[in-house]
Parts: sequence; C-alpha cells; structure tokens
Amino acid sequence: MKKLILSAAALALTAGAALADGHGVVRMGTEGAYPPYNFLNDAGEVDGFERELGDELCKRAELTCEWVTNEWDSIIPNLVSGNYDTIIAGMSITDERDEVIDFTQNYIPPEASAYVALSADADLSGVVASQTSTIQSGYVAESGATLLEFATGDEIIAAVRSGEADAAFFQGSFLEPIVEESDDLVFVGEPVPLGGGVGMGLRESDGELRAKFDAAIASMKADGTLNTMLKKWFGEDQLTF
Repeated sequence: MKKLILSAAALALTAGAALADGHGVVRMGTEGAYPPYNFLNDAGEVDGFERELGDELCKRAELTCEWVTNEWDSIIPNLVSGNYDTIIAGMSITDERDEVIDFTQNYIPPEASAYVALSADADLSGVVASQTSTIQSGYVAESGATLLEFATGDEIIAAVRSGEADAAFFQGSFLEPIVEESDDLVFVGEPVPLGGGVGMGLRESDGELRAKFDAAIASMKADGTLNTMLKKWFGEDQLTF
C-alpha cells in the first residue's frame, strides 16, 4: 500500500514538473458519457459543452491540451495518480472533494437536482437510483431512501423504466431533455439545490495550472462568452453569471 501511495505521489510531482517547465501537454480528463456536459460523438471524439469550454480555456491560457476519457467512479483517483492533469466532467464543487483535490472557480452556477419517475405519486422514500460517487447519491443515502447506484446517468434512467427503482435523482440539466423527449417520465417532488456549482478539478500540487485556468474562466465570465456558451448547450433558461 505504501508503495502505491508513493508511486501516485511521484507521478503527480512528475506531471506538475512537466507543466512547470513549459514543455508539457495538459491532459484534460472527462467522462465522455454525460451529455450535454460531455459525450463521445459519432467519430468517437470528446464533444459537448465542456469540450468547447475546455478548448477555449486552453486557448486563453496559452496551453497545449489533449483530451482523455475516464470512468466516473475512478476519475479523482486517476487525477491524483497523474493519468491526466484536470477533471472537466460536470463535477460539483463540494467540501468533501476539496479535501482531496483543488478546484477552480465554478464555470456553471449552482443548480438544482431533481427526481424523475414513471408517475407523479412515485415513492421517493423507496428505492432511488443515482450515479455513484456524486453529490446526488450522497443526498439519497442520507434521505432515508434505499440508494441504488449506477456508473452512468443513462443507467439510472433505465433502472426507473425497468421498475428496478421507484425514482432517479440527478442534476436537473441532465434530466430535463430526457423528460422532455420521453412519453413516460415525469419530474416528481421539489428541486433540491446541492453543491457550489461545477468547476475544474486539479491536483493540490498544481497551483500554477489552477491559477491559469481560473484567470481564463474569469475572462470568459467578464466578456460574456461563458454565458453565451451555457445558453447554447443548456438552453435559454440556464442559470448564468
């Protein structure tokens, strides 16, 4: 165990050093399975809001970047281990995560999470599906309901449709287009505000890189570019800065 921890630390230090000397490529880690935040298009390339945002941030920060995909449930450990240099994957800023990694300022304002089910009288204290290792799954676990965790957002919807779960609980911006396009799903109960918005995650040792991305996000907020991008991908009703 000690060897594994030391290896992870060495990788993190190596990655940070590569960026510091100006010759490294910043590897942007994302999930690739969370539209419209991020997804893989027909060509198998990372696409979505965070791809467009990340490319613009790298341009403004004068960084050379490449994209890496990683499953959600191991996305923080693989950042710490040095497999990529940032997380840009719809990750909400929470105190618990901030104890392990650092965050930039948010690039999406705090938004409400919501329940969806097959009927308006669904039992929200019964079996509720959510994505593993999210603030939504943590909320369900503390609510008294029986938490059923899945690796992706699509799987929690499938669990509701199959009857495996009474409801699903997740970010509203992910659920809204699914509900709008379906003839069986409805929102249930009241929206639940969670988290401090969505930001980029970085290793605690990469303060210089975090500062570069912070400045780039701030410049996009200041000139209105970020608000335009948010409305493009999430609709005119999306919360903006």
